[in-house]
Amino acid sequence: MLKSKLTVAVLAAMALAYSHAYAATATPDPQDTSSSQDTAQSDKAKKLEAVTVTGSLIPQSQIETSAPVTTITAEDMKVRGFNSVAEALQQSSFATGSVQGASTSASFTQGAQTLSIFGLPVGFVKYLIDGRPLGNFPALYNGSDSFNNLSGIPMDMVDHIDILPGGQSSLYGSDAIAGVINIVLKKKIDAPTIDARYGWYSGGGGADRRISFADSWNVGKLNILAGGQFESSQPIWAFDRDLTKQYFTKGTSAATASRDFLVYSPFSGHYYFEDPDNCSNTTSLFHGTEGLQHRSGGRTYCGTFYSPGYRTLKNDAKTANVYTHATFDVNENLQLYGDFLYNYQEQKFTSGAQYTWWGSSDFGNAFYDPNLDDFVSLQRAFAPEEVGGFHNIMDKQTENSYMLTLGAKGTFGQSNWDYDLGFTHSDDKLEVRNFDRFAGAMDAYFQKNVLGPQQGLDPYYNSYPVFSPNYANFYKTISPADFKAMTGYTTTNAKTWDNMIRGQVTNSSLFVLPGGDAGIAVVAEGGNQGWSYVPDQRLLDGDIWGRSDVQGGGHRSRYALTTELRLPLLNQLTLDAAGRYDSYSVDGHDVSHGTYNLGLEYRPFESLLLRGRYGTAFKVPTLSDEFQGESGYYAFVPDYLNCARLGHSPADIANCPAPYDNTQYHGEQSGNTALKPITANVWSYGFVWSPVARMSFSVDYYHYNITNEVAIEDADKLSQAEYLCDIGTLDKNSPTCANAFAKITRNISTNPALLGQIQSILTPKVNVASERDNALVAEFSYGWSMGSLGNMSFDTSYSDVLKHQIQQYPGDPLIDVLRHPYYSTDFKTKVNGSLTWTPNDQWSGTVYFNRYGSTPNYLATVADNYTVAGTGRLAPWIIYNASVTYNPIKNLGLSFLVNNVFNKMPPEDHSYPGTTASAYNDTNYNVYGRAYYVEANYKF
Repeated sequence: MLKSKLTVAVLAAMALAYSHAYAATATPDPQDTSSSQDTAQSDKAKKLEAVTVTGSLIPQSQIETSAPVTTITAEDMKVRGFNSVAEALQQSSFATGSVQGASTSASFTQGAQTLSIFGLPVGFVKYLIDGRPLGNFPALYNGSDSFNNLSGIPMDMVDHIDILPGGQSSLYGSDAIAGVINIVLKKKIDAPTIDARYGWYSGGGGADRRISFADSWNVGKLNILAGGQFESSQPIWAFDRDLTKQYFTKGTSAATASRDFLVYSPFSGHYYFEDPDNCSNTTSLFHGTEGLQHRSGGRTYCGTFYSPGYRTLKNDAKTANVYTHATFDVNENLQLYGDFLYNYQEQKFTSGAQYTWWGSSDFGNAFYDPNLDDFVSLQRAFAPEEVGGFHNIMDKQTENSYMLTLGAKGTFGQSNWDYDLGFTHSDDKLEVRNFDRFAGAMDAYFQKNVLGPQQGLDPYYNSYPVFSPNYANFYKTISPADFKAMTGYTTTNAKTWDNMIRGQVTNSSLFVLPGGDAGIAVVAEGGNQGWSYVPDQRLLDGDIWGRSDVQGGGHRSRYALTTELRLPLLNQLTLDAAGRYDSYSVDGHDVSHGTYNLGLEYRPFESLLLRGRYGTAFKVPTLSDEFQGESGYYAFVPDYLNCARLGHSPADIANCPAPYDNTQYHGEQSGNTALKPITANVWSYGFVWSPVARMSFSVDYYHYNITNEVAIEDADKLSQAEYLCDIGTLDKNSPTCANAFAKITRNISTNPALLGQIQSILTPKVNVASERDNALVAEFSYGWSMGSLGNMSFDTSYSDVLKHQIQQYPGDPLIDVLRHPYYSTDFKTKVNGSLTWTPNDQWSGTVYFNRYGSTPNYLATVADNYTVAGTGRLAPWIIYNASVTYNPIKNLGLSFLVNNVFNKMPPEDHSYPGTTASAYNDTNYNVYGRAYYVEANYKF
């Protein structure tokens, strides 16, 4: 009955909820002559009607409060076609920010999934499982940020998910700046259940199999729920999709083949074609597509248009989960409880041919060839025929994680005081086996077979090594055996752990106010946490060709005190106030911060709620921010300054000669134990209106003002800033210019018109950035009866990021990223909704849509404006899912689902050049296309 009433309360949006709550909390008549037994039963009923909702620690009967909460139920996830908890959250209207994932080749966390609320950093969201913090993923997002991985949470074990935008640190502590997401797992099921599902994609690849089971039973005072889920999915390869199987054919330039066998001068950009057989020895590679290729300016080499196809867009994955929940009723005032969630996940992926190559850089930026009388470099990619098939050299990530909670809760005697004392331990171990190229063996092979012995130093500068290469051997294929001899696997191990003891006392009837009973919650918690990231030592010693890794480790202890008061000042007016103090002991010093929040609920009449909140939030420096060691990495960045001096603007970067078009550099970054907390002021206001039964309409406005952010400098932005400073667009004396000049290191140039080639870029972590973000969220729900035709229900949610400004360094101007696409490719707007028709007890069907708003095209992100020719915005991306469920008998449900019904690919972006391997933003879109799923659910 309670669950039914709460459902009605949500759908009616205060029309029924308020009258129900008022009846539950009305002040007793002092002349009442009811028996003490009736009073006791009334008090008991009052406690039953009060439940704990996300966004408050005090049990209450109101569902809509001053903290707006959006709930996604298990049924919602199923009928809308969501395949995982991560997908359900990523498709919510709040998730407007661009994030890396499985489609982002060569990212640090290709095997993890996360989301960004309103475009704020991914680490600004606090994730809870049943109200307890989810442990951090051991690897770092983008190689620098701690975050939570959502890919291992068993979808079939989830009861519902609560999404709570806005600063919530006064209740939940660090990380709760952008919002809180509470994933509530099932606590009881009616009967043993087994669910089996199979899915496939119309474009090929990605076949998915999932099976789960769950049961709950009672043994006297002992209540147990246990369940498990296993899922296996195959990869989607880039060659499975037309948009990714080759270099872009519809861009600003003709499709340009990869430079698989290249001899060039890094100083002049001139290509030398030294193959006496005109690439005839390489034509068997890449399934017969390798051959003689040309670029503008008479530049000739051996290459193929199809090398981009040999990377994964969706991981090969196997996941197993086990979940148990148990309670033991010692007596009417004491219940013992325990929860255990275990996740095993194995994922395989590869970045393909574009990241599997060799170059002569270990022998210097260039070497002198006396036969050419020039300084040259070599570049050589490896084909699938040479590596033995890219499916045989995939990277492998294995994660073992668990979360264990033990505790006791109950009531102090016959009082209104409830307590909950629990201990939670989470542990996450990660092993990553990366396929790597061994620098010593690979360089030795090419020196023996191609370069030959070094012949001293060049005659011009006496600095560059001299080689007389055997170019005929350079243009020959390599056997899989030879490739295997100079490659292999490196193993990186990482882990995080967290211990927390938490005690809470609550009283939802502390004393009586004109509007009803006041409530209080007091929480004390303490614990410790640690992080360790230990890469293969060969990655740190420079023994791996073209790749390095991060490293680090540390631990800290913490404690926190929280108090919340809920005060119904009048029948129509309720005040909620919360305060919290957090303290972390780090490396011999304390990092502490206090936060507070005030919330108001005003109900001028039954069907309308006006609400507002104001508070502070913070994010303590993460363990990786504090303890990441000096870590190197290799990456590529356009040398905008030298390209501009050669006559190629950022819009014409594709025609800039090598290596300036995409220069490999060595990056360095490290942690800082002296970092301070990121702080924020956050407020929101809005309303919920229910003009008729089963209809709800809400609008809420959110404002974030975040300061003291930890910035990891972007190498591409530093290179662009250097260029803008050089041409005078930015003041050379500004903090931005001074920073760019100091962080980029170049070698000596042999061309007086150019600066030397970029060698290294320093990207440390510092408290320098600030951010402002304003967003609007509107939601509408309506359910109605159609008589003999059954029932219909419609739900929709809309988000609009109204303003998003960042300041990279103190003294710099605020940058409006909505109008400066170089800094952000986030969706400004996002809207989704579902229409469900239930004609009878046997049939039901749902249509779901998700409209992703327009985003800047590629050229706009390079030019950082919408005024240069060719810049603009891409059309919105709209996808539709459909599902139908049939129950032939009472205990059996059969479902058929189609995701992306119209097989919509990302909006075509013709501003990409023909050198592009993926002509779409892979942090915003995917090319998976239409998927089909069949599912059967049986209750014994």
